[in-house]
Amino acid sequence: MNKSNNPFDNITIDDRSFIRLDDTSDELFYQTPRFVTHIDDPACAALTDYYATHLQNGDRILDLMSSCVSHLPHDLSPRTVIGHGMNAEELRANPQLDDYFIQNLNKNPVLPFERDSFDACLIAVSIQYLTDPVRVFSEIGRVLSLGGRLIVSFSNRMFPTKAVAIWRSLDDVGHQNYVAVCMEQSGMFGAAEMADLSPSSRFGDPLFSVVGQKSV
Repeated sequence: MNKSNNPFDNITIDDRSFIRLDDTSDELFYQTPRFVTHIDDPACAALTDYYATHLQNGDRILDLMSSCVSHLPHDLSPRTVIGHGMNAEELRANPQLDDYFIQNLNKNPVLPFERDSFDACLIAVSIQYLTDPVRVFSEIGRVLSLGGRLIVSFSNRMFPTKAVAIWRSLDDVGHQNYVAVCMEQSGMFGAAEMADLSPSSRFGDPLFSVVGQKSV
């Protein structure tokens, strides 16, 4: 039997994939604000530079699983930026948000927006905490306009007790393939674009992205 060259064949998603070491209340875990960035300064700068190539002036942006910083370029002029997260204090402290809402996507993945409400959706260094990413990606696809972009970025840092099992079991390339598979399974996006955004220093945090464009 020939071995498959498709890297997605090595990603198997089942009910065990989303087991967490700590399955207690997410609301309790995130109730204390953390006014920090979860990647180092060079990685933050690399993410901002990447956004500059994928976001446009006038975009309607949804920043899912956000916090006190959105990493948007300072010279970007979006029409609106709506943030989402689990801690109101963090979101209130984010100067790039026009508005925000609190919602536990692991309990309720349905986004409170009409179809075609946004041109871009960002998920920065948080994808590892979703227990039903395919459903969330389907919802993102619903609220994005045709051709809208879902930009998922991540490093190798995490709260390990809240990260799902499949994330903890994979390496960096596996993480990219996993996110791409979730986009594919949502049925909303075309072929994923994957990139290594890691700064050149081997001592800093790595950074990776997966971008899907709404195709239906």
